[in-house]
Amino acid sequence: MISFEAVVYFLCFASSALCAYLLSNAFRRQKERLLLWSSLCFCFLALNNLLVFIDIILLPDLDLLPLRSSAALAATAILIYGFIWEIE
Repeated sequence: MISFEAVVYFLCFASSALCAYLLSNAFRRQKERLLLWSSLCFCFLALNNLLVFIDIILLPDLDLLPLRSSAALAATAILIYGFIWEIE
């Protein structure tokens, strides 16, 4: 039986992956660099959510906290870089 937690964690991953996909498509059409940084941020957020799903649901004995934190840090750093250097 699939638990409610598993569904929520998977939906978090799916929504962030969908956002990354939509932002990357918008970047390909409009060539706005802030869309690039936002899509990269959501790629790392999707990775973070996938690691949360793996860590808590699939492999609860394995500690993936350092990888999850690294993915979240990378997502935040990329978006901050985009905000600082691309906003006019």
